Amino acid sequence: MSFGDPLALIGSMGALSLAILAILSLFSVISWAIIFHKWRRFRWINEDEQQFLQAYTQHPAELDGLRMVAQERVGSASAAVFLAVLDRLPSGQDPLREGMHNGNSPHSHLPDRQYLEKVAQHVLQTHITQQEAFLPMLATTGNTTPFIGLLGTVLGIINAFREIGVQGSASIAAVAPGVAEALVATAAGLFAAIPAVMAYNYFLSRIRKNAFRVEAFAIEFLNALAMHHKALTEPAVETETVS
Repeated sequence: MSFGDPLALIGSMGALSLAILAILSLFSVISWAIIFHKWRRFRWINEDEQQFLQAYTQHPAELDGLRMVAQERVGSASAAVFLAVLDRLPSGQDPLREGMHNGNSPHSHLPDRQYLEKVAQHVLQTHITQQEAFLPMLATTGNTTPFIGLLGTVLGIINAFREIGVQGSASIAAVAPGVAEALVATAAGLFAAIPAVMAYNYFLSRIRKNAFRVEAFAIEFLNALAMHHKALTEPAVETETVS
């Protein structure tokens, strides 16, 4: 057997070692599929998030236009928070644009601030849960495959000692095949685990970054609603008091 030929090396492995190698290969294929899927999804989420926040920054008072942009940017958690808050405002109320001549605006009341904050938090948690999909599989791969590879290593060492007992000598020819099996299993376990752990940590950091960004937007948007509503109602109250 030539140890420089990976196929020949794999062909010389026992049935149990081959089963372990197949399990590790399956973990590796699944984890890489998840990595590419999540990478594309996070890129899409980031694009939608940036486009919605850019539109909000440029035209913060154009709620009708922002609603249309938010409905198109379904990957943006900030857009989802924006729509959820708007849907819970009094029917027909546009607190960022209504003037004193609108009879409903001075006496309209925004929903309780804590209620709106809970709505925004619920929407954010929903998006975080969606973004965390399949990440537990990466964590499982990173935590489990090294031990599966270690099992293959132990089996390879056992085979090496068995060959020594059969041949009655501790020659390189007797030891090398079992040691090679052990190293193949170890390498396969690390090959599956290392990318999974790195990808898991990277995607988790992206989720936290997105969450902080959405929380900052929600605070700013709710403050804008409260300030504009207060600006509309206070003059009306003063006018009523004077009269």
